[in-house]
Amino acid sequence: MSLYNDPIGHWVVVTVAIALLLFVVLTATAYTVWFERVALGRIQRRPGPNRVGPFGLLQLAADGIKLAFKESFVPAETDKLLFVIAPTIAVAAAFLSWAVIPIGLWYNVQYWIADVNIGVLLIFAFSSLNVYAIVIGGYASNNKYSLLGGLRSAAQLISYEMALGLSLVPTFMIVGSLRLRDIVEYTVHWGWYNGPIPLILLTPIGFVIYLMAAVAETNRAPFDLPEAEQELIGGFLTEYSGLKFVMFYLAEYINMITVSALAALLFFGGWYLWVIPPVIAFFIKIVLFLFLYIWLRGTFPRLRYDMLMRLGWKVLLPLAIANVIVTGIVLVATQG
Repeated sequence: MSLYNDPIGHWVVVTVAIALLLFVVLTATAYTVWFERVALGRIQRRPGPNRVGPFGLLQLAADGIKLAFKESFVPAETDKLLFVIAPTIAVAAAFLSWAVIPIGLWYNVQYWIADVNIGVLLIFAFSSLNVYAIVIGGYASNNKYSLLGGLRSAAQLISYEMALGLSLVPTFMIVGSLRLRDIVEYTVHWGWYNGPIPLILLTPIGFVIYLMAAVAETNRAPFDLPEAEQELIGGFLTEYSGLKFVMFYLAEYINMITVSALAALLFFGGWYLWVIPPVIAFFIKIVLFLFLYIWLRGTFPRLRYDMLMRLGWKVLLPLAIANVIVTGIVLVATQG
């Protein structure tokens, strides 16, 4: 059921929902950083943040205050307007995806801001804006290392966006809809079993491709080549400091949460998990995917750039195309 069926209070409810969503996502982003620092500390056999507040929970507040008052310098001979616009695009694109992501609040009660029938396509469109932020940021910095980092990121995002999109096509073919709520509610009648089956059981290859491509899309280790300090210093972030740096940092972690939420919705039944309340079940699944992100960072070394591009174009893309073809053949054979 929708929380705003009444047309009179529609815009009031949507405005409140957007404000609440911004607060929740910002808070979740801050504690995702804390979670990553603690988890990496355990993986590397060190304590991690444990001084500011209980269990170090106030460390992020201290870091935020420090960064807010940190000097925000702008190098000479830069394009001042583009230098500011780039991080703004990154944050705006990261938040826009959450406009179409449904969340199960309670049994038979779902929340969304815009329940459109092309929700996944909109998320892809919003996420693709991130490449503009990175390229513009690298160009506006008037630094050859920043520019090369931006161009490298553009090539990386384009390469993996194709595999990412194709990895989800079998899911759309099986469900017959691009609406995220329809995908979550989809029920497969599988022999003697009559109930919701996680779509990962029907599209396991699509999930593996999605996972690898999504990690590369969000510029996370071991695919964080735009910020390879060996040859590009900090890449497109080299000249950024203060709140502008925080905005790029914020966008990266929001994108991590978005990718984790999409994985839960598309492959693992969304907010359904036995008798666990829906919003808690959805939260658990997102946290597990975030831990997987962190685990990858703490385990694998960074790839070389040629290895990254070869994996995207010569392995993931052909595999994704083959997965679409095989899924189509199976659906025609079973339904025909």
